[in-house]
Amino acid sequence: MGTIRLTTAQALIKFLNQQYVHVDGQEFPFVEGIFNIFGHGNVLGIGQALEQDSGHLKVIQGKNEQGMAHAAIAYSKQMLRKKIYAITTSSGPGSANLVTAAGTALANNIPILLLPADTYATRQPDPVLQQVEQEHSIAITTNDALQPVSRYWDRITRPEQLMSSLIRAFEVMTDPAKAGPATICISQDVEGEAFDYDKKFFEKRVHYIDRKLPTDRELKGAAELIKASKKPLVVVGGGAKYSEAREVLIEFSERYNIPLVETQAGKSTVESSFNNNLGGLGITGTLAANKAAQQADLIIGVGTRFTDFATSSKTIFNFETTKFLNINVSRMQAYKLDAFPVVADAKTTFEALVLMLEGYESEFGDTITELKEEWLAERDRLSKVVFNRENFNPEIKNHFSQEVLNEYADVLNTELAQTTALIAINDTIDPDSIIICAAGSLPGDLQRLWHSNVPNTYHLEYGYSCMGYEVSGTLGLKLADPAKEVYTIVGDGSFLMLHSEFITAIQYNKKINVLLFDNSGYGCINNLQMDFGNGSYYCEFRTNENQILNIDYAKVAEGYGAKAYRANTVEELKAALEDAKKQDKSTLIEMKVLPKTMTDGYEGSWWNLGVPEVSNQEGVQKAYELKQQKLRNAKQY
Repeated sequence: MGTIRLTTAQALIKFLNQQYVHVDGQEFPFVEGIFNIFGHGNVLGIGQALEQDSGHLKVIQGKNEQGMAHAAIAYSKQMLRKKIYAITTSSGPGSANLVTAAGTALANNIPILLLPADTYATRQPDPVLQQVEQEHSIAITTNDALQPVSRYWDRITRPEQLMSSLIRAFEVMTDPAKAGPATICISQDVEGEAFDYDKKFFEKRVHYIDRKLPTDRELKGAAELIKASKKPLVVVGGGAKYSEAREVLIEFSERYNIPLVETQAGKSTVESSFNNNLGGLGITGTLAANKAAQQADLIIGVGTRFTDFATSSKTIFNFETTKFLNINVSRMQAYKLDAFPVVADAKTTFEALVLMLEGYESEFGDTITELKEEWLAERDRLSKVVFNRENFNPEIKNHFSQEVLNEYADVLNTELAQTTALIAINDTIDPDSIIICAAGSLPGDLQRLWHSNVPNTYHLEYGYSCMGYEVSGTLGLKLADPAKEVYTIVGDGSFLMLHSEFITAIQYNKKINVLLFDNSGYGCINNLQMDFGNGSYYCEFRTNENQILNIDYAKVAEGYGAKAYRANTVEELKAALEDAKKQDKSTLIEMKVLPKTMTDGYEGSWWNLGVPEVSNQEGVQKAYELKQQKLRNAKQY
């Protein structure tokens, strides 16, 4: 076969161009491109290799290492993990900025390839610029911080090590059960070192993503559990979306009258308009979904991790009478809640189960319709919240005094409620538009209120709930689906945390729409501290003189080159949304919204938090007593 002499970096880029995946009979390149911020650790190695021959890889210049990695995560998530972007950074702070993004990818089981530069393998110039030093080991570098947040991690200190490392990394990234970030740290001197690589290493390599079939034992056990139940409930998680199980879930639900409820990751697997879809489950769930969960005697988890938000900290289910059936490609996840595990692909499992339950029908009867109608009436009420300057409005959280709420209305010049704005947006943008969100009170409102009537148009990063993911992630959505309008729904706190790739979107003419909800503070956490008996403490954005900050975000966006709007009424908001659709460049709509106008918790939405056992505040004492009561009914494993 012969050899070819290449630098380590050149070999890396040549290899990336030859990686393909095969899914359900279709074959296509796995690596779409590479985000970069060049520094002294990678510009002369990977930078030179890309300049010389990038192949089919799309090369995008990022503005912040975390931001461009978030864009890559969102791209892979929206592509149902079938394609990825790689990310190259310099050493030191460049690689350290990847830690948050790697944690985000790991928590959500999203494959991305991180390529941070490392210090010198020879150690001759040590300590080099941006190198950390530890007395107990000279081998430790900044990149070691990426080990606990990577599904696969390696350090390349010789050119030939690249070959086995890359094969291992792609094995991990293309395995649905293990998918997550793969980190390959390449010593900066080694990036430029040459080696006679076997030409065979650079031949087209196809990674087969096969659907794992359930065993006969698993199918028989699952069918028996369902037939023995009276009120089974399906929890649709992210794994169901990645499996593309929409059609068979609808068939299963309709044929046997079994309701569906959703996690944040699973929402829009099945459209909201489906009659048996009761919406989000748990702490941020709908009243309909939570009531159904409390009635259920069998919970069928489909591709879900059963996080505390989905299970209301393990208090939403009646563990004395309820059994669990978990269908998941991950054996670890399938074992959760002491369930009967089916370690298999969701779509193929339901295709088999739907044929094994003939004659069965749940006892939910008309309850599914009644629960959904009750919730739709509540949603309609929340679409019309009106602020009252004279008396507390029952729709508004009663944490702030009337005087404080009036102060916000005066300073921000608005009476717009968050729920009213969200539903107006939902009613105005095109149904096939894609929305993205990650942190604050907005994910809760979205899981309850947002109607996704086209599959895979609801993109929530709630595995890590990473502030700053939203705007950068919207660029990833646009790269994944350039023909659709994409919208980030983001609070002012998250926008201030990180919106670097907004500029990248403008630079590359990738139109994104930023819908910025400004209540001048960390409103979600302010609610949390006050819900549990504390005062409002360092969560509002106020000056030393106690004045509410009123930032002109529209002017910031205009300075970047975006089309900006200010919308503090429903009429202004709808007009801005309609005009934004006509633009060919990125837009930002700034909405000043009143604090305390988000949705509150509904029945079954308790959250287990670290409430102080000792406090001189009566509200904190009551919150601790409630926690002890709830824990007595919670499952401990």
